[in-house]
Amino acid sequence: MIGAIIGDIAGSRFEWFNHKSKEFDLLSPGCFFTDDSVLSLAICDALMKCREDYSNLGTQAVRSMQEVGRPYRHCGYGGLFFRWMYSDTPQPYNSYGNGAAMRVSGCGHVGASINAVKRLARAVTEVTHNHPEGLKGAEATAVAVFLARTGKSKNEIKDYIIKHYYPLDFTIDGIRETYQYNETCQDTVPQALEAFFESTDFEDAIRNAISIGGDSDTLAAITGSVAEAYYGVPADLRKLAYAFLDERLYYILLEFEERYPAKTEEKQGVARRLCFR
Repeated sequence: MIGAIIGDIAGSRFEWFNHKSKEFDLLSPGCFFTDDSVLSLAICDALMKCREDYSNLGTQAVRSMQEVGRPYRHCGYGGLFFRWMYSDTPQPYNSYGNGAAMRVSGCGHVGASINAVKRLARAVTEVTHNHPEGLKGAEATAVAVFLARTGKSKNEIKDYIIKHYYPLDFTIDGIRETYQYNETCQDTVPQALEAFFESTDFEDAIRNAISIGGDSDTLAAITGSVAEAYYGVPADLRKLAYAFLDERLYYILLEFEERYPAKTEEKQGVARRLCFR
């Protein structure tokens, strides 16, 4: 789970001031967590609190997102979601926004099979983003996390994504100059996944995602969720990221990772040199 959070934090300062290069301080004092981290952890909370058979996951997802998310009124919620968050009778609003994909990675860590992951992703997504493209973006992200977590190669993961979700007929270098801010799943999830596919390690994946501009925190959160499952996260980078979370979010993360242990990237010390150059 920390992968999505690191991506969110690293991309936070570039969302409105895009940086079309891979050269930047990864975690700087100007970074902060946004709604991407809050809602990712809210879904983790729901996965931990619902019934063992996940039969009430949708109901619990609504409860957890509101209980975890309401104290963070100014963390960056979109207009429709903001109204949903503070409604006493929240209803899905046919969205295909990329918020569906940025919060769903916990499902990829919890599901015991690819079909189980798909069911979990749908349950936590359709309570807000019930448009087919919103559901597709969330499912593609969760499935990519699951396939990475269970040892599939990049080629195997990419082939599955192309066959079932998106064509991925572009490169990061090829779109960097022309890609623009976009909050839809269909123009965020493919780019975020390609940033992972072209990466050499966890940190490189995050840099790829941020370097194309656009909705930088959400792109990097999606990329980071898959990159963590595939590579793991360097221990030193993980520790740096913890300091950006408040106590409440930090303990949700710790509890989730105690139940679903995170992978640690084998290469240590690399991130420290790159974070503060």
